[in-house]
Amino acid sequence: MKKIENIKEYVEKIDSGKKVNPKDLSSDQDLSIAIMNLISIEEHLMFSGAKTGKSSFYDLIESVREMRKTLMQKIIPSYEGEVWCISKHLLASAMRLMEVGTKQQSLGHKEEAYKLFNQSYELYCLFWGLNMDMLKVEDVKWIEDKSEDIKKLSTKVSEVLESEKMDDNKDNLMLKMKKFVRKAVDCCIE
Repeated sequence: MKKIENIKEYVEKIDSGKKVNPKDLSSDQDLSIAIMNLISIEEHLMFSGAKTGKSSFYDLIESVREMRKTLMQKIIPSYEGEVWCISKHLLASAMRLMEVGTKQQSLGHKEEAYKLFNQSYELYCLFWGLNMDMLKVEDVKWIEDKSEDIKKLSTKVSEVLESEKMDDNKDNLMLKMKKFVRKAVDCCIE
């Protein structure tokens, strides 16, 4: 098997099998956004049922949940431990932070909105890092990582970091994950 030389070649190879039109968003990225919205629908149905007292809202939750579970299996076909639930909550939290950021932006609170958007994207990147076997839950730390911590990451991440010549002393784990996801789930690869 030919060794892939760089991240762009890797992404193009993976994406070519997933896209009908090479200029479209990757199928998995589209699917992750759809899953975010299904999680939100589940939440809204619960709150609508509680606020109105109508059980018909509650009754719809099951079918939406089943659809969400089926679609999540396309992105997360196998998992270990709590990865499934962690993934669901990463997507749900990313979606909520994005929505709160949008509301802050409409109120004219741009700095707060930008902070929320960045936090949303960090969670989205963690979702992809976790589900592309690029990191293990025990490797995620909310502190600045030292180079010895970076070595604990999976082989895939190490190869990417080397190929992209990222500076371990300047970039923390989250920044590295964001850089990788930006390339790996790039909607503009042609």
